Amino acid sequence: MAATRTVVREGPFAQFIPDGVRVGDLITLSGQVGLDDQGEVVAPGDLVGQARQAYVRVAATLEKLGAGMGDIVDETFFVTDVAAAMENIEALWAVRAEAYGGDPQVSQTTLQVGGLVMPELMIEIKVIASV
Repeated sequence: MAATRTVVREGPFAQFIPDGVRVGDLITLSGQVGLDDQGEVVAPGDLVGQARQAYVRVAATLEKLGAGMGDIVDETFFVTDVAAAMENIEALWAVRAEAYGGDPQVSQTTLQVGGLVMPELMIEIKVIASV
């Protein structure tokens, strides 16, 4: 018997990709970025500000799939400049802790990429959750 599949499609890229998919107890989110609901970049040129908005999108998508930040088990940052991310690591980790409500107990990977879906974007956050 196949597990029930729930798909959330909202935001500026809804016609192309879902924001998240839940199959049984597993939830995978497409990478979330620092865009508002109209598709405008939040905090241009500010990696930490964009991360904060990406986490807002992560939390909102998880909620629609019946989960929360505490259900995340794996997280990946895709950054366009890893040196800038390391220079801002304390502020970035503070935003991360704020989003999780404390010290997140999740695996974490950070990768540098050549670019994201829009040139103004500096970070994309992808997560996997289990409920």
